[in-house]
Amino acid sequence: MRSLLSLKRLWILLALPAAILLLLAAGNSDFAEWYALHPYAFLSKVGNAVTGIFPFSLAEILVILFLIGVPVALIWFLIHFFRSKGRRGVVLGKGLLNLLCLASVLLLLFTLNCGINYNRHTFAETCGLELRPSSTKELTDLSHHLAEKLNELRPLVKEDENGVMISSFSSLQEQGAAAREAFNTLHEEYPLLSPGYSDPKAVMNSRVMSWFHITGVYFPFTFEANVNVDVPSYSIPATMCHELSHLRGFMREDEANFIGYLACCRSSSPDFQYSGYMLAFVYANNALYSADGEAASAVYSELSEGVQRDYAANTTYWKQFEGPMKEISNSVNNTYLKANGQEDGVKSYGRMVDLLLAEYRSQTE
Repeated sequence: MRSLLSLKRLWILLALPAAILLLLAAGNSDFAEWYALHPYAFLSKVGNAVTGIFPFSLAEILVILFLIGVPVALIWFLIHFFRSKGRRGVVLGKGLLNLLCLASVLLLLFTLNCGINYNRHTFAETCGLELRPSSTKELTDLSHHLAEKLNELRPLVKEDENGVMISSFSSLQEQGAAAREAFNTLHEEYPLLSPGYSDPKAVMNSRVMSWFHITGVYFPFTFEANVNVDVPSYSIPATMCHELSHLRGFMREDEANFIGYLACCRSSSPDFQYSGYMLAFVYANNALYSADGEAASAVYSELSEGVQRDYAANTTYWKQFEGPMKEISNSVNNTYLKANGQEDGVKSYGRMVDLLLAEYRSQTE
């Protein structure tokens, strides 16, 4: 009986070579694109429909259970190990086998639920945006344009007694539904961004995410877009749309930022529009600052007092979380991005500016 159980367990290890073969096949971007558009689209919509039934984040529950379960399982294993005199080698072997089986299944699920998508064709290729080197003048013009949009939108959003933007939505559920509707609208312009997914989910322990400088997470094991809702209000809509971009199979961070920006801009909500343009301005003006500091400062000075208050409030919020946990989080994120083919690591976020410039040129040329 024991040998039979061991044989059944060994079959689980086939998940490991299956995951490796799929990742090797994903090196072909045509295969990765086909997978993203067909098998992944089916898996993600079915999985998201199931987890979307629950109004809370299943991902958060699983993470909490994992953090509790790991030390409990380790203590139980050590007790069993030391009590098994004469059989410790067998106990250790079975323990390692169980661990390897679990890792194999998790790797296969990760590969199927998002890993392959890192290698698909770029969003620029599939939507017809032309990426090319840009001059400092083009970057300055883009920053001016984004600043003008922010100044136009700022009077349309609510603010608190300190003059800082707050959400106009009556609840997070209503805000999440607005994010989903924004993508439904964007689908009409970009058919690859298919509708049919549920709303993003607010994380109950959002403050903990802030300590690790995490604003949102796509959890591939539950097909959920999870959002930190403790952060300044202006950034939440863009984060929601960013994570919904991952859910739709676009895993590169620069692309998810850009798609999130597009969705916010197509929304009928001033909150979402303002959030999208705030995100775009940060990247564009930071890039301009690297190229021409004086020009970037001049553009920033054009922002209305309300917009500048919002940016100042954001800076103040994140300063309280400076420390070693931020460094650890950045290091883990950097390693994760590089492991999934984003060779620039966290610097890949900055390539969003190339997409912003390409879109701006398509509207002005």
